[in-house]
Amino acid sequence: MIKLAHVCIEASDLDATERFYSLLGMSRQFDFRNFQGEPIGYYLHFGDRSFLEVVRVASVKPEGRVMHFAIETTEIDALRGRLAHAGYNPTEKELGADQTWVVTCRDPSGIFIELQQYAENSMQLRGGICLIDYTP
Repeated sequence: MIKLAHVCIEASDLDATERFYSLLGMSRQFDFRNFQGEPIGYYLHFGDRSFLEVVRVASVKPEGRVMHFAIETTEIDALRGRLAHAGYNPTEKELGADQTWVVTCRDPSGIFIELQQYAENSMQLRGGICLIDYTP
């Protein structure tokens, strides 16, 4: 068995970051503190045994951020609505080239987030080759 354990992101505002991810249904699992007792981060529970590790930094470095990560959901419309209501400007729901429903936005530190809801023909479920218009 192999599965994603956690993704670690930088955050200059721990409280704003936690508020954002709580809109997606994540909750704090445990905290990190330094030897002076100052909060320096936490783990947010994704479900099952997957986590988002959030570490406080003075300022988020563009080269240190995660390019993006995706969160699977069965409630993409509801999550999009919560994010929009909170002012995060999520995109409209689209069916991607991989035949998966997707909504995107940025968290308070600017990290690009994809919300994905698998559909009957999603490549993630059936495999195959997904053709996209992309040149590195």
